[in-house]
Amino acid sequence: MTNSVAITLENFQQIIIEESKNKLILVDFWAQQVPESVELRDKLATALAQQSDTIIFATVDCEVQGQIAQQFGIQGLPTAILVKDGQPLDGLSGPQTDDSIAEFLVKYLPKEEDNLLVQARALLAENNVSDAFKPIAQAYKLDDQRADIKLVLADVYIQTGKISEAEALLQSIMMVDQDSDYKSIMAKLDLATQAADSPEIKALEQQLVQQPDNIELKHQLAAQYSQMNRHEDALIMLFRLVQKDSSDIISKDLLLDVLKSLPDGDLLANKFRRKLYTLMY
Repeated sequence: MTNSVAITLENFQQIIIEESKNKLILVDFWAQQVPESVELRDKLATALAQQSDTIIFATVDCEVQGQIAQQFGIQGLPTAILVKDGQPLDGLSGPQTDDSIAEFLVKYLPKEEDNLLVQARALLAENNVSDAFKPIAQAYKLDDQRADIKLVLADVYIQTGKISEAEALLQSIMMVDQDSDYKSIMAKLDLATQAADSPEIKALEQQLVQQPDNIELKHQLAAQYSQMNRHEDALIMLFRLVQKDSSDIISKDLLLDVLKSLPDGDLLANKFRRKLYTLMY
């Protein structure tokens, strides 16, 4: 019972009213003379042992705290009531199996995609965009309809140069979900789109039109593309050079550098690694 808190008149206000503003509180009512209520209490304690970040497990000994049981309007045991913002949200009554408890709790415990979303957001907050790609991509695979997941994935796409992917994702977000976060990501997209065609890139592209066989110019342009997160343009240019001349070590090294800069699991990186492997072997 170390993961539970016993509700008394002294801590009622703090736990049931104040704490329930931040977390769900599952209040279990039990009495020693009702074995089924003791069994439910212990089953709930086990089920919630690793969930203290989401649900606080609270118990009320009805033999000692009858006034609290009356305040909740408890008619019989076993009973458990889920409280949010000081108000009953849901509940269990009567003996429960492990399966029925799990079915009840799954509605309120974080889903796998929720945990992945939290992980991705934390990595983005640390400017660790590369590592954020994997968890948010997994979250999107689990639920491709949630706007909050789409927005974080779009943010990662923008910061890794996948402008068209970000644009398509943002276009799929419904009007009702176009909040301040959406507008912020849209602003990032606009800036990224403008930055993708820097004066340096335009100048190099014009020079290359006049000197189409200048490999050094292509290297410079590929490097600029990569810096502006136009990784696919850089990879296409460098791969063509390696494809044309397998002894071109400089182009190959630049190609590998661009691949290394992409996040683990990136589809573009995987595609060009396979192409390079096929070419080399």
